[in-house]
Amino acid sequence: MANSQFVLLTGATGYVGRLLLPCLLKRGLQVRCLVRDASRLSAFTSPRLEVAQGDVMDPPSLNRAMDGIETAYYLIHLMAGAGDFESQDRQAAKNFAKAAKVAGVKRIIYLGGLGDERNANLSVHLRSRHEVGAILRESGVETIEFRAAMIIGAGSLSFQLLKSLIERLPVMLCPRWLTTPTQPIAINDVLSYLIAAIDLPADKSRVFEIGGPDVVAYIDLIREYAKQKHLRRWLINVPLLTPHLSGLWLALVTPATYRVGRHLIEGLRNPMVVSSTDAIDVFPIQPVVIQEAMRRAILEDQQGGTLSAIG
Repeated sequence: MANSQFVLLTGATGYVGRLLLPCLLKRGLQVRCLVRDASRLSAFTSPRLEVAQGDVMDPPSLNRAMDGIETAYYLIHLMAGAGDFESQDRQAAKNFAKAAKVAGVKRIIYLGGLGDERNANLSVHLRSRHEVGAILRESGVETIEFRAAMIIGAGSLSFQLLKSLIERLPVMLCPRWLTTPTQPIAINDVLSYLIAAIDLPADKSRVFEIGGPDVVAYIDLIREYAKQKHLRRWLINVPLLTPHLSGLWLALVTPATYRVGRHLIEGLRNPMVVSSTDAIDVFPIQPVVIQEAMRRAILEDQQGGTLSAIG
């Protein structure tokens, strides 16, 4: 891969995008970031960095940002905004896919969510993530979609929810769905996959399910965090606490808004486990175990989020 390749990065002010940007620059790539507020990237300086002010909901700005781009990262999720996030994410993906096709982009790299799409009870949040991937693939531009469960890293919203609950509640009510199986992945491993996707030989669009080596229950993540922080917590099983009520509860005890917290919590009822070995077969990446991922996330959190930037 030539270092002169021109990459478009969306979501550069979000958690994953903010960490991915310096990794791409370290590789010598020319990076253009599409952001609504250019001042939010003022901390990044590089002769290979361009900032294009625009919005995925504004097609003309997307068309300008796509000019000359070979690979485009789609790290957009509108769940935190007001209104119907499903329709907004759908329209944003259609705008992005159309602009990429017109501009002659060779590859789209997208980070979505795990979950069996054949499951009729798949949460709205996860179903929307899958729909976005389908829209990008239908553009005709080769799309590499990564599907992940909880990302373990200091700035991940799911990790922040976990941290806030454990830190604030010495006694925790644990509904039955906290025993749902999940396969979390460390943020550095997610970054490794996103970067490695640039070097894949040109081929058809593909979906890769990515996760760490451990399949656990969410309650195991609570126990692991508490263990590593030396916190004694009492966990009480309360099978009648519904995901909807849990969202209301989260709004009282965590910094997340009720809206975002509720959608994330509702997704916990769905198993999020890797069902294909394709990612392991294709990429030379060995994700770390839960204990190490949690250790790194806690250390990163204590040091102000400075550790998760792989070379």
